[in-house]
Amino acid sequence: MKFGLWDHVDQSDLPLAELFDKRLEYVAAADNAGFYCYHVAEHHITPLNMVPAPSVYLGAVARVTKQIRMGPLVYLLPLYTPLRLIEEISMLDHLSHGRLDVGVGRGISPYELEHFPVNFETGREVMFESLDVIINGLTNERLTHSGEYFTYNDAPMELRPLQQPHPPIWYGSSSEVGSEWAGDEGLNFVTLGSMEQAKGCIDTYKAAYAKRGAPAIPGDNFPGGTAIGVVRHLVIADSVEEAVEVGKPAYDHWYASLTKLQRNHVAGPVIAKSMFEDVNEAVEKGLVLVGPPDAICDQLENQIEELGINYMTLGFYFGTLPHSQAMRSLDLFATEIMPKLSHL
Repeated sequence: MKFGLWDHVDQSDLPLAELFDKRLEYVAAADNAGFYCYHVAEHHITPLNMVPAPSVYLGAVARVTKQIRMGPLVYLLPLYTPLRLIEEISMLDHLSHGRLDVGVGRGISPYELEHFPVNFETGREVMFESLDVIINGLTNERLTHSGEYFTYNDAPMELRPLQQPHPPIWYGSSSEVGSEWAGDEGLNFVTLGSMEQAKGCIDTYKAAYAKRGAPAIPGDNFPGGTAIGVVRHLVIADSVEEAVEVGKPAYDHWYASLTKLQRNHVAGPVIAKSMFEDVNEAVEKGLVLVGPPDAICDQLENQIEELGINYMTLGFYFGTLPHSQAMRSLDLFATEIMPKLSHL
């Protein structure tokens, strides 16, 4: 069982430069504590994400860490030309000395993509073709491709990744379609949402992966060949009451950032279906865990067994949560919880 970190790097009440400095301190502490990977989101024109250029941010992360893996979860592929992203991936893989994990996706928010402009309706097809081009470019000395959205004619790949054949590919989804595709492709997989929703996505992924029978890249980092994980927010304190007291305003701020674009487009589609506005409901559904280490350890063990997963990616730092509390939660998890669960 492995544990990673999930981070929106969302807007807080700190000046942005200070927010970045404290986040780097946080990731460096996670590196020292033995967390497996640091996953960062990509969103645009929203307070949900202050690092909309994840490669820039992860370049800084690479230089303050030594062993933790790192990567976007996800790069929004419709916003990139594949050749440019091939070069960024290769640079980051070397800057991190082979610690890069690459998450890919199409973007779930039409409110973000429309400002670039990108056609949300064709986003999935663009993502599929873009990923094919990226893998082609990462694994060959020259890139040739002729498709519906991208064309390259014998482009020299001067930048190559350190990891061979290429860095691991991840996909995050809370839908049946996305979960099945990830399994079909043999990718590392992460989902979220309530226990019921997460279990449905995980079971769908496992069924598709079983038909494939092998991971996209052979390896032994995870039992069975791929990561099968879930995202959870945690606030660890001496009591449930203390954790809720400090965590509720931070969660409320984070949720407001998550739903801002949706609230500005009241007639448009709902994009935060997997989350809950009321933190108490989020706790009840298993998305948020609060309380002392022993209680959280028991809850996580139950979730691991019920969901049948080999990976958890945890958010200790969100909204206006004080830096000291995020660091305390991380430390308590690393010293009092992770050693008890790593054998699962």
